[in-house]
Amino acid sequence: MADVVFEDLSGTVTSGSSNPYDALIESCHDDAARYAKHRESRNQKQKEKILSEEFSGASIDPFLHKLVNPDRYPGFRDERNCLVFWARPPKSLRELINSVQKRLVTTAPNLWLMPLDNLHMTALEITFSLTSPEVEKFVQTIEPKIPEITDYPYSHRARLVKPILSYDNAAIALSFEPAAGEGLAKDRRPEEDDFTYHHLRRDLYTLSRTTGVEVVSRYVVPSAHLTVARFITQKDLSTTEDEAPNPDKVKALIDKLGEINSWLQQDYWPREGESIKAGGQWIVGEEKGLDCRKGTLWYGGGETVRLGKGF
Repeated sequence: MADVVFEDLSGTVTSGSSNPYDALIESCHDDAARYAKHRESRNQKQKEKILSEEFSGASIDPFLHKLVNPDRYPGFRDERNCLVFWARPPKSLRELINSVQKRLVTTAPNLWLMPLDNLHMTALEITFSLTSPEVEKFVQTIEPKIPEITDYPYSHRARLVKPILSYDNAAIALSFEPAAGEGLAKDRRPEEDDFTYHHLRRDLYTLSRTTGVEVVSRYVVPSAHLTVARFITQKDLSTTEDEAPNPDKVKALIDKLGEINSWLQQDYWPREGESIKAGGQWIVGEEKGLDCRKGTLWYGGGETVRLGKGF
């Protein structure tokens, strides 16, 4: 079973359920403010770590570093095969992320940017870092439920709002909070927001387990995010690749992240009596259902087993 991580939340509870998302939901008491607290606390903690004198630089993903430097690592291949269910962002959200990425590279031009067509949010990770034949066994086991799982958001519509950048010394992601009645469109009732993204993930886990497949996700956290950029060099934080972090460059990046988040809050967060700007909310399943994906998909690649029905 996945490790359940409740970092920065005010306490955990012991759930009698074998579903780790039940414990997450119980810990948060269906209170959107708790998800907000987790996100705010995590960003503040990461900011303090990165700005501290003890900060030693970015954490470089060795696999991605080798993939983007084929001249230095000829023939390198990422052999880590996975099986997942991804939520794919709609066009309006991809356009927002494109704008975010353009703003990021004005200060950190060496970031690796997630290609817009590869953007995804992991709704459920079934398994990871296996061989292709091992993953195929998981696919065969769960195959009878794949249509139901990939189509599930069509009738169970979880809404996400309040995008901001969350970050650490390895990557930058656009994260969301579960909606709680704010900025509702005329065709959506307030009680529909009671079914959150984490309830969706709970149900996907349950549906998967009915096939007998063992879900071996790396972790479960109370967040909803899409990775938009990763560090693949120290150059954006140091004067040269091999030097210690340059405090001015580090501060410049943190300031840029704060600037982008202020812009997102000003332009894309709900406001009383106003509709939410396109890109500022995401109803999971919009345009596309869930993407059951297998293969070497760590950076948005892989192969679609089935794409669910969107709305």
